[in-house]
Amino acid sequence: MAGHVYIMASQKNGTLYVGVTSDLSRRVWEHKEGLTGGFTSRYGCHRLVWYEEHFDIRDAISREKSIKRWPRRWKFDLIESINPGWNELYRGMGW
Repeated sequence: MAGHVYIMASQKNGTLYVGVTSDLSRRVWEHKEGLTGGFTSRYGCHRLVWYEEHFDIRDAISREKSIKRWPRRWKFDLIESINPGWNELYRGMGW
């Protein structure tokens, strides 16, 4: 089973949430709709700013755990390597 590692942000240089899922579109939609509760709802992390696909969910989980231990600046650099403007990457359930 494939998986995605992703980063949600409250705003540019704001609060970050790093997650992993087997269904990125559904999971981001859940965050945006406030269905997940917890951290993303509490801190307003509703903007998908980075993601990475893995062919094996176990690799995605390992990568998520690694990124969560990174310093904040490294996470910013990772986001800005593909999304320098911190633009919203989610385009809806049909992407």
